[in-house]
Amino acid sequence: MSLEKIESFIDKHHVLSLATSVESELSVCNLFYAYDKDDICFIVASSDDTTHINHILKNSFVAGTIVLETKTVGKIQGLQFRGSFTSLEDQRLKKLYFKTFPYALAMNPKLWQIKVDYFKFTDNNLGFGKKLIWERD
Repeated sequence: MSLEKIESFIDKHHVLSLATSVESELSVCNLFYAYDKDDICFIVASSDDTTHINHILKNSFVAGTIVLETKTVGKIQGLQFRGSFTSLEDQRLKKLYFKTFPYALAMNPKLWQIKVDYFKFTDNNLGFGKKLIWERD
């Protein structure tokens, strides 16, 4: 049940913030995403020459967020996630990304997958500070 509510929130957005690290160096970036419910993963595009990709080549464990921006306390919603970031080879997932962002085909981007291991969803619509947790088995 909680995964359904989390995925409903994910479906309403298209940009995530991603945090990476190598030793004491940190990086945060924003990425457009497609989400796959079967594999519970985000598909993103990024160049090899970015700081976050250089980080994940050394440390594939990442964390991130998706947030609804609102000043109304009762409507606050936000998702935190953790997972592993890898190069994408799955053709089905590549098709999903280009179906979501057809204009990206012209740029021929390198695609990556964030396989999610943990979600924490805060949803004040369910009650102040209500949190739903999902973890991969």
